[in-house]
Amino acid sequence: MGFSEFIGNTRVVTALRGMLATDRVAHAMLFSGPRGIGKFTLARMFAQASNCERLQDDFCGECEHCRQIALLADTSGLISKGLAQRGERPDSATVERVPLLLETHPDVWAIVPDPIRSKDPVARPVIHMGQLRAVQRAAYFKPRGRRRVFIIDGAETMRWDVSNIFLKILEEPPESSTLILIAPSPYQLLGTIRSRCLQFSLSPLATPDVENILSVHTKMTPEERKIAAQYAEGSPGIAIDMNIEAVAKLHRDALTILERSVELRGVSELFASTAALAKSQEIAFENVLEVFYSLLTDLLHLSSTSTMKVLRNPALRRELETLSKKIDVAWINKAVDGIDVLHARTRRNVNRSLGLDAVALSLTRPTPDIKNSFPR
Repeated sequence: MGFSEFIGNTRVVTALRGMLATDRVAHAMLFSGPRGIGKFTLARMFAQASNCERLQDDFCGECEHCRQIALLADTSGLISKGLAQRGERPDSATVERVPLLLETHPDVWAIVPDPIRSKDPVARPVIHMGQLRAVQRAAYFKPRGRRRVFIIDGAETMRWDVSNIFLKILEEPPESSTLILIAPSPYQLLGTIRSRCLQFSLSPLATPDVENILSVHTKMTPEERKIAAQYAEGSPGIAIDMNIEAVAKLHRDALTILERSVELRGVSELFASTAALAKSQEIAFENVLEVFYSLLTDLLHLSSTSTMKVLRNPALRRELETLSKKIDVAWINKAVDGIDVLHARTRRNVNRSLGLDAVALSLTRPTPDIKNSFPR
């Protein structure tokens, strides 16, 4: 039991243990990296090690402090409990007055984007001012154990005007509290907040490591573990929850759109394919765009002269090789530019289906300025 259970990113783990061993713990840290690689798990382990009764730079997992903090691993159950206590249809005032706080130990809190309701959650949960105000007040309380730890998961969902609340804590940091912010990228946070945090960037795991984790935490067959690890691209959290058939279909459908964009043998079929992907409720549209990025990365590798062609979509190698012979690097660059523009405009509620149509059509004819082909 302890940090030895955390697979991968040994450099980050070593640095955290060094801080604990010397009792020189940063007052604010930022864990960044792709979704599902263990950022929250590592933050929770750090909270255990910060309050373990038996160890200084690790945690035993058996003392009362360790066992209580370990309950944070089930965030879905804690969220459901918190939403039930607040009521099924809270108004905005109630959401701020009764903030969603996940607490299984008096010194350790987890703050997550608030879905508001359990039965009909909002489309894009965010961290609210009420949650940050609660952290601001509690950060200066004296801990019952060694250190108070506040884990802010989904820190990138804070509105920038609301996130300024953190500056008051970071400018006058409490000696016995640590804030751990978790976000996919440090650049999704205010520069003033980012500059006041000790930053740790976590990398995706190797495919064999993901397979080992799946062998412990799932009942997948060896072949299923191999496929899930390949599609998860180094994120064990994604692999564990993966519906392999649905993900494989998504990758095939996205590749079909690229193939039809090159040949354009039927506009109606192309538009039907883009509409099906854009309107899918099972997979977030941002994840759909990530699939296009992975396919385009493979096409770039196959179009290069390199002999090392390790693909992100090995199950589609034959189809990708066929498509790579029909395109060139300029086509791939145009496709990436189109997905970049669409990705940026999804935050402004652009029509996703029309946006995907514009990208697909732009790949069938010369377009000097792809941005002009998008709906506004």
